[in-house]
Amino acid sequence: MSVEHAQVERADFDQVMVPNYAPAAFIPVRGEGSRVWDQSGRELIDFAGGIAVNSLGHAHPALVKALTDQANKIWHVSNVFTNEPALRLAKKLVAATFAERVFLANSGAEANEAAFKLARRYAHDVYGPQKHEIISATNSFHGRTLFTVTVGGQPKYSDGFGPKVEGITHVPFNDLDALKAAISDKTCAVVLEPVQGEGGVLPATQAYLEGARKLCDEHNALLVFDEVQSGMGRSGKLFAYQNYGVTPDILSSAKSLGGGFPIGAMLTTTEIAKHLVVGTHGTTYGGNPLASAVAEAVLDVINTPEVLSGINAKHDRFKTRLEAIGRKYGIFTEVRGLGLLIGAALSDAWKGKAKDVLNAAEKEAVMVLQAGPDVVRFAPSLVIPDADIDEGLDRFERAVAKLTQA
Repeated sequence: MSVEHAQVERADFDQVMVPNYAPAAFIPVRGEGSRVWDQSGRELIDFAGGIAVNSLGHAHPALVKALTDQANKIWHVSNVFTNEPALRLAKKLVAATFAERVFLANSGAEANEAAFKLARRYAHDVYGPQKHEIISATNSFHGRTLFTVTVGGQPKYSDGFGPKVEGITHVPFNDLDALKAAISDKTCAVVLEPVQGEGGVLPATQAYLEGARKLCDEHNALLVFDEVQSGMGRSGKLFAYQNYGVTPDILSSAKSLGGGFPIGAMLTTTEIAKHLVVGTHGTTYGGNPLASAVAEAVLDVINTPEVLSGINAKHDRFKTRLEAIGRKYGIFTEVRGLGLLIGAALSDAWKGKAKDVLNAAEKEAVMVLQAGPDVVRFAPSLVIPDADIDEGLDRFERAVAKLTQA
């Protein structure tokens, strides 16, 4: 039996939705691989990946199968019970990382909320209530809950919502001296993104992460890595910390983990995890069978030598071409990032105009992102075919040509 759907259009957004987003003028309705079609049937190449979420593109057969198979079994049982997909996913995450314990949530913000609460609870139990301070980086992004948005070092997102969570300080990213000056025996955790995503696609330096690890050890503080954006193959390793050989105490994951289905995970050790005893933290939907089944399929596809090595090759393909475009049109000063999280920093003449580049790209039928006003961000499928990279960058170059010659 087919159900007739009422026709909706972009104008309906402004009538019925809270105005906290400003979505594009077109509505994508179907995707396959790295291509998307809108309501009018126009085809676009997707270099945005749902903001680094659609790690295997659209309608990947392995994910469609995992979802539909599980949908015919059981959707939700709550955490009064457990379920097979959640346990299978957790076992695979433990096997593939430093972690020994996993907490499943629904989003990156929830994974970080759990990470920060755990860090404080651990310090409270082991060292006492005075050890509660959290240090994070300016221009970081850790989610939109009141706790995570305060840890995130961007006042434009955290101001204006009443009193903030206390005991949080921010230091410049990649500045080890600043971290050294800020850390003390009251610090319970240092929270860092190995690659700052929303802050402009800025990878940490090797010395910075090594230094942060050493400082945390000296002050009995936990090192927390937010890998919501950099994790699950995005960096060319399963998690970005593996590029650096610096192991955190707690790691958060989401975005690419579900390949488009909402899920988050917090990973940690047995010793730290034991401080979240029964009743201390929870989530109604976290680890539900549908999300877990899809995430397990995502992990099975991504965590292979072929896919992970392919990500680095695709990075080089993007970077070489983007640098050439930057030189030819004088629009970029630097192309940076790890794996398929790439940022093209706008030159002085184009600073503040990342949104203009996005809009120009969309007119040429290619979807890109920004990371702040000064950086154009690319976060495509980790298995995007080279032909789609080339075609998408041809379209992108046409957009840049029109924009710079206007």
